[in-house]
Amino acid sequence: MEGRAARAAGARPGNAPLVGRRDALQEIDRVLDAAERGYGFLALVGEPGAGKTRLLNELADASTARKLPFVAGRAAEFEQEMPFGAVVDALDDRLEEHTLNLPPAALRLLGSVFPALCDLTDPAQLTGGAAAPDSQVARYQLHRTVRHLLEDLAEPHGLVLILDDLHWADDATIELMDHLVRHPPRARVLVAVAYRPAQASPRLAALVDAAGPQGARVTADPLTLSEVAEFLGPDVSRSRCDALYRASGGNPFYLEALSKMGDSGGPAGRDGTERQGWENGVASLTEVPPAVRAALQVELSALPPEALLMARGAAVAADVFEPALAAVAAEMEQDAALAALDVLTAHDVVRPTTGGRFRFRHPLVRHVAYASTAAGWRIAAHSRVAAQLARLGAPAAVRAHHVVRSARFGDLEAIGTLVEAARVVASQAPGTSAYWLKAALELMPDGGDASGADGPRPDRIELLVELAHVQAVSGHAEEGRETARTLLGLLPAGDTVRRARTVQMCAVMERQLGRIHEARAIVLDELRRTTDRQTPEAVLLRIRLVADRIQRADTRGSQAVLDTIPDSAPGWGPGLVAAVASMRPIVSHVRGEAEEAIAYAQKADELFSAASDNDFTDGLDCFAWLLFAESFLGMYDSALRHAERLVSITRTTGQTYILGYMLAGQSRILAQQGRMAEAAAAADEATAVGRELRSQEVLAYGLIQQCLTASWTGDHDQALRSGEEAVANDTGSGEWWTHMAHVARALAIINAGRPDEGAEALIAACGDGTQGLDFGTLVMCAETLASVSAAQQDAPEDAAYWAGIAGAIADPALTGDVGLARLARAHAARAADPAASAALAAEAAELLTKAGRRPEAGRAELAAGIAHAAAGDRNRARERVRAAAEIFDACGMRGLHAQAVREQRRLGVRVPAPGRSTAPSPGGKEKPPFGLSPREHEIAMLVAEGCSNQQIAERLFLSVRTVETHLSRVFAKIGVSSRVGVATKMNRPG
Repeated sequence: MEGRAARAAGARPGNAPLVGRRDALQEIDRVLDAAERGYGFLALVGEPGAGKTRLLNELADASTARKLPFVAGRAAEFEQEMPFGAVVDALDDRLEEHTLNLPPAALRLLGSVFPALCDLTDPAQLTGGAAAPDSQVARYQLHRTVRHLLEDLAEPHGLVLILDDLHWADDATIELMDHLVRHPPRARVLVAVAYRPAQASPRLAALVDAAGPQGARVTADPLTLSEVAEFLGPDVSRSRCDALYRASGGNPFYLEALSKMGDSGGPAGRDGTERQGWENGVASLTEVPPAVRAALQVELSALPPEALLMARGAAVAADVFEPALAAVAAEMEQDAALAALDVLTAHDVVRPTTGGRFRFRHPLVRHVAYASTAAGWRIAAHSRVAAQLARLGAPAAVRAHHVVRSARFGDLEAIGTLVEAARVVASQAPGTSAYWLKAALELMPDGGDASGADGPRPDRIELLVELAHVQAVSGHAEEGRETARTLLGLLPAGDTVRRARTVQMCAVMERQLGRIHEARAIVLDELRRTTDRQTPEAVLLRIRLVADRIQRADTRGSQAVLDTIPDSAPGWGPGLVAAVASMRPIVSHVRGEAEEAIAYAQKADELFSAASDNDFTDGLDCFAWLLFAESFLGMYDSALRHAERLVSITRTTGQTYILGYMLAGQSRILAQQGRMAEAAAAADEATAVGRELRSQEVLAYGLIQQCLTASWTGDHDQALRSGEEAVANDTGSGEWWTHMAHVARALAIINAGRPDEGAEALIAACGDGTQGLDFGTLVMCAETLASVSAAQQDAPEDAAYWAGIAGAIADPALTGDVGLARLARAHAARAADPAASAALAAEAAELLTKAGRRPEAGRAELAAGIAHAAAGDRNRARERVRAAAEIFDACGMRGLHAQAVREQRRLGVRVPAPGRSTAPSPGGKEKPPFGLSPREHEIAMLVAEGCSNQQIAERLFLSVRTVETHLSRVFAKIGVSSRVGVATKMNRPG
């Protein structure tokens, strides 16, 4: 079976006709069909030489045939540390030709990654855009900007982004891919990646599953014996075909290499020494069969000496190399190098690409050429390339790849280059930064003066501090922890400030690794060494102990530690004073002293506002507890002001390992105020930070808010996915967030239309109320359970029970909690006394509005309207339900808005469907969406409200079997297979 390119205009240079792959090509066609309607993700998986690149070429040809633009790039084996290498390779040339419709700030951010967008007049971009501490930007912002870039490039015809050999990509590239599958571009964009499964990181391998229905996996399987015979052609005997099939295992690249080798069975080296060097050089190519390694050796050793030398220089220079740089590596004159390049091209060892550059026909060929060089020659070649790049003015981040492979021990210039490069990429590619910092440290002599013959020597301890930091923020907390412990061993006992900062950072990483007890132990151990417990550094560590105890709702332990810390002491800066003050509100709240907590929060607000951003170098994570305390206490305005400032400071200082907590707190506050779109954005970013850190705790904080916000907005599928994942990350530590994950999931189940199952899960999550949840959450849970019980109509005593619990827990000083408790009483009274229920719900709405909790005020208004209708007061019912609908619409709460609209229609109010014309249909009635009949639409809307089949049957005076019949037709017409799918479709505008 020939490839499309071969059929249309002859095969690509050096490519045999495509044989087999019928299933793979059909899947590629299917994926391209889907991509013409929106986002898609394709993973091509296969062993080395299996034909992944050839299939990507087929994808490119098919895209061109459909007039669908494509860009292609690949990661490289010997440049694995280069930040975003494959993405830059794919997009940079396109960016030179394309006028982007993006704001200046976005272009500046992209210019720090893509050379084509680098502003040569901007010194910050010439050094990578992140040299100064105040210019560091969270990686999530860059990921989001790249997503917008792809959306821009996809206009108007769409875009296929092809990335090959991603098993060699750096962490930053994989993080970007993870972001794109979880937050797909809103455009006709297909992202196609290829990788070797045995060398792929777990995160890379999980991308296609994370893409969900938009994802597809194609495996490049070995050729069958008959396909091998077709591949080799009729001139190859049956016995040789069988032998080649057995030796190659059906791998196309291996098959091609072996078929070129002839019958000699080994490389035709020019002398024994040459042959031995080749054999030693490719020994590391363990994933390739020995016969194939020998075949590649034969191919390259048969080249003329000048061509072989040029091939080796090119292998050192770059994956996509410029002839001049390859000539420098090979120490060849320009004319001789170009003549050698002609030979390499004629032998299909290298192939031309864009911009006068070349690349090897396959990474394995480059690997063999590189490995065939002698170790000393290879070091010298990298050194020559590094020197040439320096003469050309290349940035440190470009030179570092060659410097790290050629530097001498004690070479201060090389150390300086590596450190500079590490600092340039630290904010956007911290994994690469860590690699270069480790290399710099390995080159540094132990001890000695701080300067050498070549100039000042970087401080080892400072570099270790930087290394621990970038390891922490790149998701390598295990390595960062070891670095921090190494650092503690080097720091003298008298260097209390740096020791305290290191212990603080180490404790954070231990926590992110789920080692709660180890985090506490290292703090206690350092405090035992400290004689003066009131010094700033000692107080910083003691605050850490308070935070650990608060997570476990250990009121006595947290208060005991806090009681020993004064409000201020000599030597304390404004930041530390504010940090201590910020811990007091949450401790008082957990103890049940709401009025005291409010007073402490007001004092903390004064101190925090008076301090400058520079005062918060240490202990920034303490202020996350101020955010959560203020959200528990209903102090939303100050909480949001603090959240915005803390997120900004965290990003500016590069402390992204605590950014997730700040964003989760911000999302919680925004959701309580009804600003759902902003809350969802903050929750998404918090989740992305958790994934980048590979921290179960930070990830769960983000997922909890993602779950709650999605459930509020009616996206039940997303809410359930996030809730399940949050629960899956429960480490069993018994801390607040582990219980909150189960609460969020239970609420999502209830709102998705499974009230009985959700109520059972919610009761289990709350336990007896002493499992570590805050009082506000317990009140919310009791009110929800009262609502579920009241809706069942056969258990009024259960509703009264939960209403009583809500009333007992709610603190009179917290208006919002009192309002929820009043709403719980309204639920309990609805069946027996709907008029009293309406009055209670109206009081609840007033209280919740006063507290600033708009979503719950809307729920109270809806409850009041339903109760008024039950009491026969349709005018008041219409007024209350209309108010609820307006709140839900303004907040973007589609599920509850749909329920309010349904109640309005039941009360005789004409409400057009969202995004549909108010003009009547020819028959004089609105036409339901999706081709539903009026009755099917009515049932679908009740499903979207969360009603069970029994509840729907009772409301519409139908049998349960009739409801089930109608619902099966609804599933078919809407194109879903679950009640959650119905709810999501009916709640989606338009």
